Amino acid sequence: MNCYLKKAVAVFAILALVGQGCTKAPSQATTQASQPITINVWGVVDGFSVYSPIFDAYRALHPYVSFNYRRFRLEEYEGELLNALAEDRGPDIFLIHNTWTNKYLPKISSLPPSAQVAYRVQKGRTITYELRQEPTISGREFKAQYADVVQNDLLRTLNVGTASTPNMQERLVGIPTNVDTMGMYYNKDILNVANIPTPPTTWTEFASQVPQLTQLDANGNIIQSAAGIGTADNIDRSTDLLTALMVQNGTEMADANGSPIFHQIPPALRDVRTEPPSYQAVTFYTDFANPAKETYTWNETMPNALDAFVQGQTAFYFGYAYDYDTIRSRAPKLNLGIAPLPQIAGNPPKNIANYWYFAVSKKSQHQDVAWNFLNSLTNSDTLTQILASSHEPSAKKDLLTTQIEDERVGVFASQVLTAFSWYRGSSPTQMEDALKELIRNIRSGVKINDAMRFAAEKIAQTIR
Repeated sequence: MNCYLKKAVAVFAILALVGQGCTKAPSQATTQASQPITINVWGVVDGFSVYSPIFDAYRALHPYVSFNYRRFRLEEYEGELLNALAEDRGPDIFLIHNTWTNKYLPKISSLPPSAQVAYRVQKGRTITYELRQEPTISGREFKAQYADVVQNDLLRTLNVGTASTPNMQERLVGIPTNVDTMGMYYNKDILNVANIPTPPTTWTEFASQVPQLTQLDANGNIIQSAAGIGTADNIDRSTDLLTALMVQNGTEMADANGSPIFHQIPPALRDVRTEPPSYQAVTFYTDFANPAKETYTWNETMPNALDAFVQGQTAFYFGYAYDYDTIRSRAPKLNLGIAPLPQIAGNPPKNIANYWYFAVSKKSQHQDVAWNFLNSLTNSDTLTQILASSHEPSAKKDLLTTQIEDERVGVFASQVLTAFSWYRGSSPTQMEDALKELIRNIRSGVKINDAMRFAAEKIAQTIR
């Protein structure tokens, strides 16, 4: 080989090496990870507009990911969801109510310690993809950043090993964006006419205002009520209101295993009480529907409590932040106020939580991307965008301070840190039916100890 040929070979070798460094192709794993995919997301609370900016922001980093969001009506949602999951056509990500967790544990995956996803990167004039293994929020971080009620609901001890070689670990089973709490909407005009300057802060004050706000006709029919309270079926969240009263009065709803014990005296109160505190709470609740009581203000013949409130027939309505849009759309001229849920004077404040969270289906073929996307919702800036559209109280503690000043959301946000939930059975509907039956039984004269025991036994059948 002459010298010129040797030089040419050397030059070509150098160029090949240099060129290889500049135009190195993505690995097979990266190429596979960046193939176009669609993440199907099912919801029931908020519309597409709430999440659209978040989807777009994620797609800017991961252009191969598309989102298909479907919102269902509440009454059709669970039926559609269960059918779709059973037929392997279900969503990758879907909303679960906080009381549904045990029911859906076999159908959802838990948050992995990390997720591997491809990122769009630009190097010079070249756009390519880079595979990254990113950590997800840890249990320690979740406990530090999120409200207690969310921690208790969503951090579960699960077997991440096999049946023969179990490996029990605490894992997160979903990502929430908000925690709604029950507050008290009120009609300022009705309170003004009754010369009541401020809504009640305690249940004693509430009971004292009831006679001033209740009006009967000549036949004893209620034509104006203080509130929808005391019955089971014409109050949308009667079981939540009753449960809040029970817990505020010192009731322990369930033991460490989730079994109902609300019909018993809690150990800490056995020296100071002769009957379970739930007895007093359910009596107090049902007395508002008892014509023989001074606090009589409601009965089973009344319309739905929300309907009565928007029609100006009641002074108060016990509802959640999510009720605001309905009230405003149906009664735009209503002189509306919002106040915290009344508490029992001298007792620590207790409020009831009602919220949904996002989970990933075990059958999803895109586990890493689904969890990586949900993990992005733990970012406070991202979460702020969502909450600005959804008008719900934050599940993250660091955002609550600013929300408390909000005229619409502030009351509900101020109650998040004292909110609780308790049910860990497999049939939330059966639990609610049992508590409604408890109210009906008390109203019909069943002995309180029998009514309580019946309700506890029915709920216990749903605990695994």
